[in-house]
Amino acid sequence: MTARGLQPPGSFAPEDVTLLLQDVSGRVAERPVAEREDAVQRGRHYSEDLPIEQLPDAEYMEVFFHLLRAASRRVALYTGVLTRRTLRRHKRPVLVSLARSGVPCGVLMRRYARRELGEDLPHFAVSIIRGKGLDENAMQCILEAYPGRPLVFVDGWTGKGAIARELAEACADFSRRRDIPLAPVLAVLADPAGVAAICATREDFLNPSCCLNSTVCGLLSRTVHNAALVGERDFHGVRVYWEFAAADQTDFYLRTVESHFAELRGETEALARRPAAAGSDTGGWAEAERIGRLFGVRDIHRVKPGLGETTRVLLRRVPERILLREPEHPDLAHIRLLALGKGVPAVTFPDMPYLCCGLIAARGESET
Repeated sequence: MTARGLQPPGSFAPEDVTLLLQDVSGRVAERPVAEREDAVQRGRHYSEDLPIEQLPDAEYMEVFFHLLRAASRRVALYTGVLTRRTLRRHKRPVLVSLARSGVPCGVLMRRYARRELGEDLPHFAVSIIRGKGLDENAMQCILEAYPGRPLVFVDGWTGKGAIARELAEACADFSRRRDIPLAPVLAVLADPAGVAAICATREDFLNPSCCLNSTVCGLLSRTVHNAALVGERDFHGVRVYWEFAAADQTDFYLRTVESHFAELRGETEALARRPAAAGSDTGGWAEAERIGRLFGVRDIHRVKPGLGETTRVLLRRVPERILLREPEHPDLAHIRLLALGKGVPAVTFPDMPYLCCGLIAARGESET
């Protein structure tokens, strides 16, 4: 086994990232969202198959482009801040993005480090799955390729902190069983849950990369772990949506954000030197539990706080309702449009640190 990875790496440039994933396109089952939700909540693990992914309509894409124009400068600023804070804490780190949503962030960090700081940071993408942990074959490859180098796990945002918990448990398990130290150092742009070791902001801000599925993530699906497809020595799987290539916005998103790096150099340096603001008083997990109690949701995995997680609920789950802290906030334009299009009630709920929160409809047990 080598760290060569998926070739080609979806629509990402090979010099930007090595995807330690195997292509299971055409072999993994894809189900309608409602059918899949029923199966998942009856006990089928969410990583065993995929939802059928649809391209957004023209109206939604207009909202995406508007949000990208409005937010790209802020994403660039926070990318630089996160990269500088990471390099201040860790010398010559290896970036390990959590596929799929962490990969655009990792690519931008690698580009920022090379362009603005003269640092060439190795960058890999690996799978992490709730209840199954990290892809240990992928991790072994990275550790063998870069012995002694610190690893920094990269994601775009936190919701209630479920992936941070999964990462901590997975690293502890890996270290214990393989006798190889592996620290769960998580770096994210936005950490409203207050759980990441390194972040650019605790604000629940809009990163437009959360607004689309595969077409802003290199045409990749979310990762797959199914015993029929993934053997003991295989990387976790991924489906590549080459049929969506004409609608792919990955390169456009990356170039739009990167175009602001130079103009923000002074502002980025100054902000990176300041300590990150404190997170929620209660922490993301406790906040999700509180919201669940108030709305009669006993299963915390049905509570999805934050812009990124609420968007995912609307794009690929069956929502019960959406909570909006400030209904007319400009960062919520795509949330309002998605909720309206799906007939999902949107309720004003000002008493939370997140801009919004998605509640998944009850059908049994659910995924994170």
